[in-house]
Amino acid sequence: MDFLLPTLPFGVMILSTLVAILAGFIKGIVGFGMPMILISGLSSFLSPELALAGLMAPTLVTNVIQSLRQGYAAAWHSIIRFRRFMIAGGICLVLSAQLVRVLPSDVLLLIIGVPVALFSLLQLLGRPIKISKPSPRGEISVGIIAGAIGGVSGVWGPPTVTYLTALGTEKTEQMRVQGVIYGLGAIVLVLSHIGSGVVTVSSAPFSLMLVLPAIAGMWLGGQLSERIDQNRFRQATLLVLLFASANLIRRGLMG
Repeated sequence: MDFLLPTLPFGVMILSTLVAILAGFIKGIVGFGMPMILISGLSSFLSPELALAGLMAPTLVTNVIQSLRQGYAAAWHSIIRFRRFMIAGGICLVLSAQLVRVLPSDVLLLIIGVPVALFSLLQLLGRPIKISKPSPRGEISVGIIAGAIGGVSGVWGPPTVTYLTALGTEKTEQMRVQGVIYGLGAIVLVLSHIGSGVVTVSSAPFSLMLVLPAIAGMWLGGQLSERIDQNRFRQATLLVLLFASANLIRRGLMG
């Protein structure tokens, strides 16, 4: 990928900054959605590979901030609780990331997009799907799905949030768990795409440029999130999930 930050047109840099602020704002409200918004927004005027490279640094930094909001002990507790999910997801993310240049992601995007859309619609229509007691097999299965799609597309939030919402996770804990899962996933994603050739010395400055706008957007979204009760948080989460899954379906159908 032949790319140097100074060669980007000024207008493209402004647009990229605005996309990062929007992605951070949504993440600040519901705790996820940044990779989905970044990859969708940036790829509308940049190459898919550069868009994928661009989301790496802001996704990693904002998730570290989100995961440590209640301190290291709380973050460690979340790691232990969802360790099966993270291990399964991390392995599949590494494997699928190496296929990003050769594996068509259309079918994979549809496989995850359609069930998540149905889940979100049923929840919003008052027909909730709940998991009363999580099982190791179910947790590993969701981790595999999230990791597989995350390595190919850079987006692994929808299956993760679907699982946490079905468990009825409390707002503060869900935000922290999402930060931990996505943060560790982002580390694996960056390392995987250094190996795949997506993250390079040329593309890294562009990704780093988007960190501060993403943090600013997340701070603004966080101010709004603090004023939202559990029920409204759940509804907002489901609406973002519905939008995210619709976007995955769109990408799967359009290629």
